[in-house]
Amino acid sequence: MTTPRVALSAAALESLSADVLVLGAVSGSDGPVLLGDAPAVEEITAQFATLGFGGKADELLRLPTEDPSFGSVAIIGLGADAGTDAVRNAAASAVRQLAGAESLVLDFGINSEADTVAAYEGATLGAYAFTVFRGKTRAAQKETPSSVTIVSPAAVADAALARVDVMADAVTLVKDLTNTPGAELYPATFATAAEHAAAELPVTVEVWDEARLSEEGCGGILGVGQGSSRLPRLIKVSYAPEGAEKHVAFVGKGITFDTGGNSMKPADFMLTMHHDMAGAATVLAATIAAARLRLNVRVTAWLCVAENLVSSTSIRPNDVLTMRDGTTVEVLNTDAEGRLVMADGLSLASEEHPDAIIDVATLTGAAIVALGRRTAAVMGDDALVAQVVAAGTATGEAHWPMPLPTELRGLLDSRFADLANLNPSVRDGGMLVAGIFLREFVGKTADGSATIPWAHLDIAGTGTNNGAGYGVTSTGGTGSSVRTMITVLEGFAA
Repeated sequence: MTTPRVALSAAALESLSADVLVLGAVSGSDGPVLLGDAPAVEEITAQFATLGFGGKADELLRLPTEDPSFGSVAIIGLGADAGTDAVRNAAASAVRQLAGAESLVLDFGINSEADTVAAYEGATLGAYAFTVFRGKTRAAQKETPSSVTIVSPAAVADAALARVDVMADAVTLVKDLTNTPGAELYPATFATAAEHAAAELPVTVEVWDEARLSEEGCGGILGVGQGSSRLPRLIKVSYAPEGAEKHVAFVGKGITFDTGGNSMKPADFMLTMHHDMAGAATVLAATIAAARLRLNVRVTAWLCVAENLVSSTSIRPNDVLTMRDGTTVEVLNTDAEGRLVMADGLSLASEEHPDAIIDVATLTGAAIVALGRRTAAVMGDDALVAQVVAAGTATGEAHWPMPLPTELRGLLDSRFADLANLNPSVRDGGMLVAGIFLREFVGKTADGSATIPWAHLDIAGTGTNNGAGYGVTSTGGTGSSVRTMITVLEGFAA
């Protein structure tokens, strides 16, 4: 993938040139309304009805032009409004859809710093393409534009653009890891990828192999991973700037491939299960970004990494595992494995008594049933949940608070152990029951007076996009919620 050079320009449109001039349009009640300082506005607008262009989000219309400065004109729809989120998404969508063009000039008629930064961010995020595994078709793959110029008179601080670059790199890291097939990305190579990402940064990476996991009593990670010849890992990624007063712990689900184990998934359900490590990739990338941004907050990420495969050594239904904190769990369904590895990670994170714990996991299909594929669920302590939701709103990533009803706790009672990993007889509230299970492993503050503030993000729907790209979201791994997590860390640093 070629990363385009994205630049800002306050120059008049007449002094610029590119393969494609990209203008924006909002969908009005009387038809699309063109944004930007376009030549031949009336001629362009007159063609909208004839060509069926309505200005809907992601809708793109490309037209010839007689302007010698541009090879063609493209109109990208922003939807019903020209707000900051719409600008970000339209810029990303235009860059992605206009792959094959060498250069673009984007003129959406923006004039504020916020909208200019959003357009810059969108153009940067929209350029993503995963081509590592293309062979004979690689040459036919259309290249991302090598340069994108955004027209805006607004003054933008260099630091704001640098922050966007770090965020975009974090999203790219998550997408690359998530899109890598399970044959290539497995526990040991995930650890290597984490070490590579942290190289030359004030970040330490500590990798626990199966022997260390056994010594440390991490029965959840070991149990899930024991069916694979490629044994599990716990990857601890730490950023601890001198003088930081706050400490945030992340816990990420890192199932590099999930067959469901002996409670095996139907074949079609396995087709995207190399994405089941998106939570671990998200917290890794957020921690790396914190170091690159030099945020004044200590961050510790616990990546719980295993393959959930079927073999003679796989855990069976009714097996009992002992978690890091001593809790015994009867496994009633081996496909509810994410919560088992996360239990160890939450216990380990709690032992350091951080100011907050945030876990991220592609945890339940129930989250998709409840909220669809474009909104992540957030559960936990009200104040921290609200902080996450607000950070998501600021970045254009949708998160929605969900409850953890007390009456559902009884569904996790086990006949023989302290806890069951689910109740196979009751499907109601599956996302919430999973959150309640995780809550059991959140520890106390250092003085023992309260439970550590905790939030759980279920990104089962948002972590992967199996369809065509839209807005800033590309096909495959999405990198969803990583920009939200970075924004949350900025709040703690402040």
